[in-house]
Formats: sequence, structure tokens, C-alpha cells
Amino acid sequence: MAERSTAAVDVADNGGDEPPTAKADEATTDGTAEAQKSTGAGPQDADSEPTGSTDASMVTPDLHSGHKLAGRYRLEECVTRLDGFSSWRAVDEKLRRAVGVHLLPADHPRARSVLAAARSSALLGDPRFVQVLDAVEENDLVYVVHEWLPDATELTALLGAGPMDAHDAYQLVSQISQAMAAAHREGLAHLRLTPGAVLRSSSGQYRIRGLAVNAALRGITSDGPQRADTEAIGALLYAALTQRWPYESDAYGLTGLPKGVGLIAPDQVRAGVHRGLSEIAMRALANDGATASRQEQPCTTPDELAKAVAAMPRIRPPEPTFTAPPEYQRTTYQQGTYGRPAVPGVTQPVIAVPPAPLQSRTGKALKWAVSALLIAALGLGSWQLAETLLDHDNNTNDPGTTQTNPENGDHDNPATESKPVPIVGAQDYDPLGDGGEKPQDIDHVYDGDTSSYWHTDGYFTADFGNLKEGVGVVLDLGKVQRVGAVDVTFLGGTTSVELRTTTGAEVPSRPDGFTQVAKGSGTKVSLKPGEPVQARYLLVWLTKLPPSSEGNFRGKISDIKVTS
Repeated sequence: MAERSTAAVDVADNGGDEPPTAKADEATTDGTAEAQKSTGAGPQDADSEPTGSTDASMVTPDLHSGHKLAGRYRLEECVTRLDGFSSWRAVDEKLRRAVGVHLLPADHPRARSVLAAARSSALLGDPRFVQVLDAVEENDLVYVVHEWLPDATELTALLGAGPMDAHDAYQLVSQISQAMAAAHREGLAHLRLTPGAVLRSSSGQYRIRGLAVNAALRGITSDGPQRADTEAIGALLYAALTQRWPYESDAYGLTGLPKGVGLIAPDQVRAGVHRGLSEIAMRALANDGATASRQEQPCTTPDELAKAVAAMPRIRPPEPTFTAPPEYQRTTYQQGTYGRPAVPGVTQPVIAVPPAPLQSRTGKALKWAVSALLIAALGLGSWQLAETLLDHDNNTNDPGTTQTNPENGDHDNPATESKPVPIVGAQDYDPLGDGGEKPQDIDHVYDGDTSSYWHTDGYFTADFGNLKEGVGVVLDLGKVQRVGAVDVTFLGGTTSVELRTTTGAEVPSRPDGFTQVAKGSGTKVSLKPGEPVQARYLLVWLTKLPPSSEGNFRGKISDIKVTS
């Protein structure tokens, strides 16, 4: 049951509200899609979306566990049967991995739109979304295959445990708004962005499932898709801050707002809510007369919302709490009652404590004698040291002492020459993000071709959209070698970078596992440690990115050379 709740696609949830700009498609042949009814309290009533079909032509395919699609996808467990389609947990026998599958008849009125949505979503290729792996029409069936994430936790479960702290809520709205902004730039909308459509991995990264596909399965369309998705993100942030659904009806296991009072700011619903995040939620939800507490303009697109979040001061994670050790308890032995019980009402006799050994007259005389001996020994040692140094100087100035010929000194102690150090291999390094940063282009940083380059993902700000401290490239020298300088050539503009090293046999899992030895900024940066270091793995760690022609910030490395 845990696997179903965290990995199944959000197609069975009929209890939540839709944004007012998204509506069920009325062009279905079953005749059950109803026009939305505005209540003034939220997007729509829970029962207004099509949740089933009464037409005989809308029959869900009658399949069973063990059935194979394309001789490859073996159906294991049916997760949903709804409105003429079904969703399954399945196994890809070719790649030996779990997958999810949506199935519907080829003559289903929404079959063509589902196929089109799945293929468009697959072309996006953004790791922040659950990936569509296949979309096929075969044997009177249409099926869509997608990733299955058994280790991720659904946002519905996270909200059921209580409100999020400010840092977790900040990460949620920042990552989701940036992901949806990227999708809308490619012409894709979600229109069904509910707590069941958001997953959080064990590393803290959020992933969105059902992009375009969930809406197509239900026949949901919108005249303003960007506004619909922006309001849905605002609702998710509102729920994360308050554990309340920002509409009058209850949904997704959350209690709705009191009826007749309208939209209340999160910091007025629950004490201790972060003021800046409360205002962001209101700006995203602003609709039907609702306004932000400081009268900022509403955010009408995911891109505007992402920029508003990035402009906030960064919210750091809470400090870890440590339990204080229990107060030290004196034992009966230390209190002088060991071996005999204390008698109530009887005062224990006070034992006189003898003076310290050196507090008597004899002790004081002994201290003075020892002090005099120490002073005498110190004086004698100083005299002998001075005499030794004088004898050394006399021997140095003796005419019979052999002197080194300055003309031959360079030949006797030749200076170490700087030589190129070959780079055996390289890998992208993103331990603070999703674990990967364009690994397919990593060889370009040391191929000797300055026209080729490796680049980072695009971010909304120079400091990685406040998502992490940096990304980088790890260079493998094959063995521990002397490193005197690392020259890095960047493209696109001034980039801030650090050089970190390690002599270990493995690459550290965190950037603080390396030792920082140099830093700089520019387009051609020579990173030179104060003294040459010995290292096998070098981390070229980017900490600030230049603006790119794509309207975001992106780092580009065209060449790296290492010398001793």
C-alpha cells in the first residue's frame, strides 16, 4: 500500500478543487461533463469534475494482472478504473524495472489528446518531472508508460503529518514554480497540479507527475493555463504553510477555510507562518478580489512566481536541536552516607577537611626551595645555549670553512620546473541538487578544443536560484600528483570559481569533503594555491554564474589545464 500511495499517478483523486481557470472538456461523447458552477469560495465543488461514465461506449478495458503489452510491460496491480481508462503498476521485463501504465480504448473520445499530451511531455526531458517512457496505440488500445518512483513521498502524505517549516515550504514553491516555468516555455501546462501530483525524493528534490497527461485523461482544458498552474502552486504553498486547503471545501485530507470569510492570508490562519512566504502564497492565489497583504501585483504566470520567490531573502534550514544531558546526580557515596542508611531527623556529623599538603609551614618552605632550584636551572640552561650559538658563529666565519660558490648554486639546487599534468578523466558534480549536471558534455572540459564546452543547467539567479551553493567538475589525475596551478577558461561572462582538492582514493560525497586551496573570478581564471599541493582529485567548484542569452544564468567551461 505504501508503494501505491507514493508512486501511482494522480488520476483517482476526485475530492479536490480545480483552479477556476481550468474546466472539464464538454466535448466528450458520454455527456457527463458538467459546466462549472462558481461558488465564490473556491475554484469549483468537488463533484463538478467528471468522475465516471454512464455511457456503454466508455467501457474501461477489461485486462487482468499478468497481461503483457508489446510483449514487454507486464501488468501487476490496477491502481485506478475511472471514466473509461485504467492505471496500473507494471514491470518492464526488458529493463527489469517498475513502471506505471495508463490504458484506455483506442476509440475513447480522449485517446488522441492523451497520446498527443504524452508525446509532448516526453519531449521535454526535464528531470524535475516524472518522465513519460512510451506512448503507443496498439490492438485497439492506447497506453502511456511512465516512471514509477517507489522511494518518493507524496505531498499529500507530507501535509497530513503537519505544516511544513519555512525552509521546506520555500524549497517546495521555489522548485515547483521553476519547473512549471520551464514547462510553459515549451508550451506545456499541467492543469491538474494537486498535492497528489507532487513527490519529494529522499534527497529533498521535488518532482511533478502527470504533466499534460493527467488533464488530458480527464478532458480538462483552460483558457488561461499559466494562470491556472500559478494558482495551483499558490494553493500548494498555502497548504504547506497552514495545513489547510485555501478554498471552502475540504480536499486531499485537508480542512477547507470557514465559509463566507473569503481567502485569509496564511499568517492569519496559523501563528508563526513566515511573512514573506505568506505574501507569496497570496500573490499566487489572488483572484476574485483577494489581494496580497502589502498590495504587490499578483503573480499570473509560473515565471513571475519563480522570480518573486528568487527575489526573497534566502531561508536557511533550521538549526539542529540537541538534547541537553541530564543533570549530574551526586551519589550517596559522595555525600558521605555510603554503607549506612540516612536516619530521618538526624543530622550527619560534619567531617573536618584537612588542609592541603603544601599549606603548612613545612610545605611553604618546600615550595620556595623548589622555585629556587628551577630558577637556577633555567639560568644555567640559558648560559649554555648562548655559548653554543657564539661558537657556531665563530666556526661559520673561520677562513678554513668551505663556502658554496654562488655561480654553481643553481646547478646544485635546481628549481622545480612547472610541467603539464595530464587529466585522466572528469565527472559532473552536483551533490546538493539532483545529482547530475549535463554529464554527456563533461569530456569537453579537457579535450583541448576551446570551441566545445560543458555547461550547467539554467537558473533564475546567479546564485543558482537559491537552491544550492554551487555545482562543479571533478578532475581525476590518476594518482596523487603535485599541483601548482589550474587554468580554467569560461564562456559567456565572468564566473566565480573555487579550486578544491583531496588526496583520498575516492571522490567525497559532499563539497566540504574537499579542501579549498584557491578561488577567483573572470573568463580566464588561473587558480594557484599558496603553495603547490599534492592531490589526485580536483574540484572546480562554480559559485556564481553569468547571465546567458536564454534569459537565465548558466556556467560554461571550455577548457581546463593543470600544471605542476
